[in-house]
Amino acid sequence: MKISLCKRLCLTAMLTLGAVMVTTSAMAETSKLIIESGDSAQSRQHALMEKEQWNDTRSLRNKVNTRVEKEWDKDDAAFDARDKCQQSANLNAYWENNTLRCLDRRTGRVVAP
Repeated sequence: MKISLCKRLCLTAMLTLGAVMVTTSAMAETSKLIIESGDSAQSRQHALMEKEQWNDTRSLRNKVNTRVEKEWDKDDAAFDARDKCQQSANLNAYWENNTLRCLDRRTGRVVAP
């Protein structure tokens, strides 16, 4: 198949024209750029909601940490009391794990460490 010179020129011209039109339309679509400041009522509301969520979460974390600290102090005091009970001069003293107290075997009363 032989393509004449005229057909080649016509085809080349159509391809060039199509490429120019596609390029021009692509440039026209991207030539408009709108930049917003991001300071809208919706973004302020969203930021406020995030801050409230953060504050609530922080409050809960503080409560949990306080409770853990109290439990730690309680366990630490019981540990010290057990050591004192075991080192007591009272030979009848023993440590009661259920009540975390030092008791006298004979009387069942609390022994002062």
